[in-house]
Amino acid sequence: MRLSAKEENDFSSLIEKYVSDPDLCRMKNYVQHGNVTTFMHCVKVAQTSFVLNRRLHLGVNEEKLVKAAMLHDFYLYDWHEKSDDHRLHGFTHAQKAADNARRYFNIDKEEYFAIRSHMWPLNITRNPISRLGWIVCMADKLCAAKETLFYRS
Repeated sequence: MRLSAKEENDFSSLIEKYVSDPDLCRMKNYVQHGNVTTFMHCVKVAQTSFVLNRRLHLGVNEEKLVKAAMLHDFYLYDWHEKSDDHRLHGFTHAQKAADNARRYFNIDKEEYFAIRSHMWPLNITRNPISRLGWIVCMADKLCAAKETLFYRS
C-alpha cells in the first residue's frame, strides 16, 4: 500500500521510537517469512494496520495500534531452529510476544490482548476482542501471505 506524503509523515512519527529501540532491533536477527526479518514483518504489519485504520475510518488510537502491531511478534527467538521451547511456534509465540511486550514496554490490557490474539484463527480460542486486535490480526495475515508468497530467497 502506498502512503500519501501526510500518511508517511504521520506514520514515521508514530513508529520512530520503535525502529531504534535496541530490544526491538534484536528482531532483525530472525527470519520470519520467506527472507523477511521479524523486525521488517512487524514494521509492515504496523504500516498496514495504520493504513487500514485510517482509510477505513475505523477510529482506533493510532499510537496504540502501531505499538501493538510492532510488538505482535516480539518473541525473540529463531522459530526455524529445533527447540522444545518453541516446538509449537504457531500456537505459542503470540503469548510469548505479549508477555515480552508487557515485560519490556508499557502496554495496556487492550494492547496485550491484541498481541495475544493475533494468531486467530489458528489459536481458535484466542480471538481478537477489540477493533485494535482485529486490525492487527488482519494486517498480520495480509503481510504474512505476501511475504510467504513473494519474498523467498
